[in-house]
Amino acid sequence: MTRRPVRNFMVRAIVVASLLAPAMASAQVAVIANGSPITELDIHQRTKLMMTASNKPVPRAQVIQELIDDRLKIAKGRVYGVEVSDADIDNAFETMAKRQNISPQQFAQALDRGGISANALKARLRAEMTWTQLVRGRYGTSLQVGDADVASALRSRNEAESSVAYVYTLYPVTIVVPSGSSAAAIDTKRQMAENLRNRFVSCKTGLPLARSLRDVAVREPITKSSADLPEPFRELLAKLEVGRLSSPDVTSQGLQMFALCDKKENTADSPAKRELREKIFTTRFETESKKFLDEIRRSAMIEYK
Repeated sequence: MTRRPVRNFMVRAIVVASLLAPAMASAQVAVIANGSPITELDIHQRTKLMMTASNKPVPRAQVIQELIDDRLKIAKGRVYGVEVSDADIDNAFETMAKRQNISPQQFAQALDRGGISANALKARLRAEMTWTQLVRGRYGTSLQVGDADVASALRSRNEAESSVAYVYTLYPVTIVVPSGSSAAAIDTKRQMAENLRNRFVSCKTGLPLARSLRDVAVREPITKSSADLPEPFRELLAKLEVGRLSSPDVTSQGLQMFALCDKKENTADSPAKRELREKIFTTRFETESKKFLDEIRRSAMIEYK
């Protein structure tokens, strides 16, 4: 009479153990870096994340080293009082989502479909953002790129030091197209845009004209240097006459155009100079970052399980 309950208990125990085994394996600690555990789940998640970025298999040792480095970076940040807030991490995550034209929730769902939790990516972001602040704070002076550095780099590339940039004054002009409009309605709006472009021969007369039209919004002017603009837009403005409207682009709000109302030369910072400045800074940052990380690794306590 007592054997059946015992047998049933043993069966249930075996079933529970089999269900818990994967979770226990994922929670198993593989490495401890300066007292911070790295589990098999951490390794699994980071592997998927790195494979997504590189589109190729990543050696386990490389994954573990990156996770160790992240632990060391965050720990060193705490020593110097550098801690990235959850709000900053969420903002960075949202920015990544916006680059793909999706919401943070949709981005998290897309990651989940790939077997990656949003928290795994946020952990990576936290380490990198902490490290960036730490390196900038420690090596700020040596990372600065002066005009002489840029001029020297330009000469080494046989480029004119007086590379010209332009400062543009632009008025965004939008022809509103309601969401869900038919193809015929959109074509009508396109014809309206082209008609406005043909009649827009100066900002003095064109802006009042645009404001007088129905379903047309003229926003406050913006001032942009050509060095700050993406190359396609920079090329578009280079060909556009002052006082004219750019060709319309489809946006979520409607047909977007820009009225070019002023264009001034600016020799202080051109696209070529901006590119070189960023390249020099990146090279210096990577050099100092590597030296600092090597220093931290040498004094780290790493225990492999």
